[in-house]
Amino acid sequence: MSRRIRTTAYLFATLAVAGTLTACGGDPLDSGSDSGSGDDKIVVGSANFPESELLMEMYAQALEAEGVEVETKPNIGSREVYMEAFKSGDIDLLPEYNGGLLSYLTEGNLPEGVSAPDDVYTALQDVLPEGSQTLPQSAAEDKDSLTVTKATADKYSLTSIEDLAPVAKDLTLGASAEFKTRPQGIPGLEKVYGVTFKEVTPTDPGGPLTIAALKKGSVDVANVFTTDSAIPTNDWVVLEDPKNLFLAQNIVPLIRSEALSDDAESALNAVSEALTTENLTDALAKVQVDKADPAVVAKEFLADNGIE
Repeated sequence: MSRRIRTTAYLFATLAVAGTLTACGGDPLDSGSDSGSGDDKIVVGSANFPESELLMEMYAQALEAEGVEVETKPNIGSREVYMEAFKSGDIDLLPEYNGGLLSYLTEGNLPEGVSAPDDVYTALQDVLPEGSQTLPQSAAEDKDSLTVTKATADKYSLTSIEDLAPVAKDLTLGASAEFKTRPQGIPGLEKVYGVTFKEVTPTDPGGPLTIAALKKGSVDVANVFTTDSAIPTNDWVVLEDPKNLFLAQNIVPLIRSEALSDDAESALNAVSEALTTENLTDALAKVQVDKADPAVVAKEFLADNGIE
C-alpha cells in the first residue's frame, strides 16, 4: 500500500503578491518534503470548496490503488492561488473544470462560438501552462449558475439571466470575491446580459456561506454550483443561461506531464469514466448534507464503480 501524506493548506494574502509558492518555512504548501517536480510521488491539490476536495480524494485514492505514492493538499484557495502552486511545481495534479480553466487561462476575449464541452476542451489545449496536459474529460459537469429562491423568481418573473436586466438594480448578488473580476462573473454579466446588481456581497465559491446567505435572504441572487444539493432541497430556481456566459464545466484532470505515468493515467481515466453529473451530485450531497468525510465518500464511490 502506498504511503499518503495529507497536508491542509491555508490561504495567505501574501501568496497573491508573491506569485509563487516557495518551500521555505511557514509556507502553507510546504509539507517538509521536496515539491512534486522530479519525484515519483504525485501531489494532488484541491480548491477551497467541498466538491473539489471530494474529487481530489477520488483521484488520490485511485492513484494509490495503482501503487502510486500520493500526497494531498486540500483547500489551497481559489483558482488564482492554486494555479500558481501548479505552475511553480508545488502541485502536480488538480481536478479542474474545462470552461472555468479556459476562461482563466485565456488572455482577452474567449474564442467565438466556444461553449459545448468538446469545443471548450479543444480550445483549452492551446492555453495550457507549459509542461502540463489534461486527460480526457468526464461527462460529469458542474456549472456556475445564478440561482434564486422560488419566491424571488415568482416576484420578478425570473426564468433566465436575461430577466434580471431590468430588476438587478434592486437586487443583491452573493458570490466569491473572485467573481467580481472573472470574465464569467460580474464583467461578463454586464457585457453579455446588461445585468448590473445593486450590490455584490462577498461570500465563498458556491459554499456554505453562499447557501446560507440565499437561504436567509441576505442576498437575492447567488452564484451556486449546479451539483449543489441545496438547489433541489430548497426548491430554488436556476436561471437559464441562453447566451452561454457560463461555458461547459466538465470535470477534467489537469496534470504536470512529467508526473504522468501509465499507471497514473489509467487510474485517472477510470475515475473520469465513472463520473456522471448524477452520481457526483449524489456523492457531494453526502459531504454537504450528511457531513460525511470526503475521503470516506470517495472510497465508497470508487468501490461502487470497481476502482479499488
